[in-house]
Amino acid sequence: MRILTLGGGTVGTWIADLLCRNRHSVTVVDIDPVHTRRINDELDVRAITGSASQSSVLFQAGVMSADLCLAVTGDDEVNLVAASMAKAMGARRTIARVYAPVFRDLSTFDYQRHFNIDRLLSLEHLSATELARNIRNPGSVIVENFARGQLEVHEVIAKDVTAAVGVPLKQLGLPAAVRVGSIYREGRMWIAGAEDAIHVNDRITLIGRREDIDEVKGRFELGNVPKRNVVIAGGGETGYHLARTLEGERFNILLMEQSLERCEFLSSNLPRITIVQADATRRSVLEEERVGSADVFVACTGDDENNIMAGVEAREIGARKIMAIVGRPDYASVVGKLGIDLAVSERDVMAKQVLGFLNTGAVVSRTILPGGHVGVYEIEVTQGCPATAHVLANLRLPPQCLIAAVLREDYVQVPGADDRLLPGDTVVALIEDAAVEAALEFFKRRF
Repeated sequence: MRILTLGGGTVGTWIADLLCRNRHSVTVVDIDPVHTRRINDELDVRAITGSASQSSVLFQAGVMSADLCLAVTGDDEVNLVAASMAKAMGARRTIARVYAPVFRDLSTFDYQRHFNIDRLLSLEHLSATELARNIRNPGSVIVENFARGQLEVHEVIAKDVTAAVGVPLKQLGLPAAVRVGSIYREGRMWIAGAEDAIHVNDRITLIGRREDIDEVKGRFELGNVPKRNVVIAGGGETGYHLARTLEGERFNILLMEQSLERCEFLSSNLPRITIVQADATRRSVLEEERVGSADVFVACTGDDENNIMAGVEAREIGARKIMAIVGRPDYASVVGKLGIDLAVSERDVMAKQVLGFLNTGAVVSRTILPGGHVGVYEIEVTQGCPATAHVLANLRLPPQCLIAAVLREDYVQVPGADDRLLPGDTVVALIEDAAVEAALEFFKRRF
């Protein structure tokens, strides 16, 4: 595929190298000639010096034939304008990296729709999501970015014999906004059907909004699950997103931030989180805040060295599980030896997202569920495709394909058998590998 990367900094260079190693044709644009010379010398890609927000530069970079354009400069506004221009000039898919939360906040303005960009990605939000996944359940899946962040996919293990076990799904009376997507049992995964019943030790995926999923998860567990103590060091965007993701669930969360101004912001936006103004890199502070009794300690201060040191100190005073944001690749072989259980790299989580966008046709993104053989697909519904010809009950989709949700304008719904897909919709579907080709035929435009 032809990939255009706008921005040759740390993230842009890493992504370009990754895509090049996967045998894609990559062109990098950066305004700094030092960066473009270094990229041309070190990588097997084409690097051009110029502004990513100028049409002449994009034209020179071959934007009209690009399958994917990634705007990952250090400037949010440049990324938005550049990705929007690239889309208008002919790029098939465009992604813009943004830092400021306002650009992803649909309550004020829909930047993604206004600029006609396929996806807005925040490295901080993606990192927080990866951390949350490992805090909730190391084997779980949380995909925040489906349907513009309005849908989550959670994996739940039915560990107890509850009223929901052994009962066909159609009789469970689940909320209309939640759907059981897949079942994993004894090494085999399949798309859940109405007649399927959950057995003890089954792993099931639930699709819906977080608050609805949290209510359903309780049906597969007995009694009250004790709350876990989580300490987050650093109240920047990653720490904020992590606390917000875990807020309201079964966690007691303590968030430590050194800046008084930032603490005031956190307190007003995270009312159920304990906010402490403190330097998490000092051992005396960690002892004073009883970090040694924490089930999970997460270091995301914005500085690799501080994160590593805070994690080491937290481990020594007794915290059970240590996580940290560590960006430098040369630290990868060190952190495990220092007692850090999980090191999350912003570049790695970004790369994982980008690889999910390397698709053709109507497929926007693809994520494979743990256990394999079942993928979660975001698919565009285009004018004239067979998927719009009938209501869902009459489409004759493969049985290994489940339409889990539909994004129409700004509203996400779990469709029923009598609902009909319309051009402009975005579908979230679970498809088994063997049925992918047959299922995607319904979304190919007919002329």
